[in-house]
Amino acid sequence: MQTIREQGMAKLSARTIAATGSVNQALVFYHFGTVDGLVAEACHVLTSERVDRHRPALDAVTTWAGLIDVAEQVRADEREEGNVAVLGQILAASHGNADLATAAGRAIGLWTGAVRPTLERLLATSPVGELFDADVLTDLAASAFVGIELMEPTRTGEGRPADDPLARLRPVAELLDGLGPIARRAVRSVLRGTQRT
Repeated sequence: MQTIREQGMAKLSARTIAATGSVNQALVFYHFGTVDGLVAEACHVLTSERVDRHRPALDAVTTWAGLIDVAEQVRADEREEGNVAVLGQILAASHGNADLATAAGRAIGLWTGAVRPTLERLLATSPVGELFDADVLTDLAASAFVGIELMEPTRTGEGRPADDPLARLRPVAELLDGLGPIARRAVRSVLRGTQRT
């Protein structure tokens, strides 16, 4: 991953990887078969480590605002470590490479697997719980999160003030969290009505 961060996918080869790691490039093929095989394994191992780092925080979430807090922390950590840029390059390269597409899918699957139980828990007590399926909402959240990060460079510059999409979701999250029992019943009633029409 360090080679991708520093040189990009276009310059990724057994030689550049070996130079970064100060090892013989033959080891890449001996252990992983191909450069793509190495990228896939590295992507899986490093993503597993990052997911495990944030899992306790996800498991402790009890409110929608709390989920926004965790998402902001994950976003900050991923950006600081350069993982967003790496993901963007791997996703771009995966369009013509089935092995990289599988690797990217597995990595994103690790994140969605950690987020899904949190969303299931929140939806179980939320007035919007009957409107959203946890699996669908998890996939939407993952796609939105990746999209937000990949679109980050386009949200700055002349005429486009930088704003944080996660911060803009916070008022909605706090509204959902703050609904009392009567308001929750009213929201559920309205949502049931929209589902029948």
